[in-house]
Amino acid sequence: MINLGVYNSLAVLRTAEQGFYLGDDSGESVLLPNKYIPSGAQIGDTLNVFIYNDSEDRIIATTLIPKVTLNKFACLEVVNVTDNGAFLDWGLAKDIFVPFNEQAKKLEVGQHPIAFLYLDKLSNRLAASCKLNKFLSNETIEVKENDEVELLIGDKTDLGINVIINDKHKGIIYQNEIFQTLTYGDRMKGYIKKIRTDNKIDVSLEKFGYGKVQSHEEKILAKLKENNGFLKLNDYSSPEEITTVLEMSKKTFKKAIGSLFKQKKIKIEEKGIYLNK
Repeated sequence: MINLGVYNSLAVLRTAEQGFYLGDDSGESVLLPNKYIPSGAQIGDTLNVFIYNDSEDRIIATTLIPKVTLNKFACLEVVNVTDNGAFLDWGLAKDIFVPFNEQAKKLEVGQHPIAFLYLDKLSNRLAASCKLNKFLSNETIEVKENDEVELLIGDKTDLGINVIINDKHKGIIYQNEIFQTLTYGDRMKGYIKKIRTDNKIDVSLEKFGYGKVQSHEEKILAKLKENNGFLKLNDYSSPEEITTVLEMSKKTFKKAIGSLFKQKKIKIEEKGIYLNK
């Protein structure tokens, strides 16, 4: 079966004037237009292609890489607004449509909202929604504390920054635990810090336990090597200086340089820290 909104591994069945027809054991086939055919491809080859609806709503294949796939979230640019809704650039020839009833607030050209790609079962067309809460749930949580997860950075709040966890759950990184610049729509690794009794999820950008210290040791050593073996930082540096240079708290910095000093990897002096040769 050929599935919309995801990658499909399909065999080249036959050639035509407009491109290759690809298919699988189900007997279905789909066109891969000439401009997307990889060099050297021939009948019998298996190609990994993305399946979507073209400008005439026909199901079609492409070797272009979309910015989002089915049941995933991504930050996409609004490139057009019509009487029926808005269109977002998702990296393919046809922009993805966001109906008015799937807009949390009216979209305007140039905005970069986070959107969810879904399949409209009535029309069998791919579409996007900016009503994110419809597609997120913390009722049944599929992660546990200390898990490494994928985060999508969302809106800032008075408490911190909201995040989407593994494209499934809502979480928050508290402001006093953020020591680096976080940009709306970026993806990065994070760690589940706490799952509360009301199923709210606290997230950290740092590993826990020794793994946390070890990762910061590696960051400090890398920064020392970048700066000819010296950093103008020590126990007396301000928290702001440390966060600016190393994107970590002063408490974490002190633990990390203490461990590096015990391992004889650095020297700590009045001017700063030096990499031992």
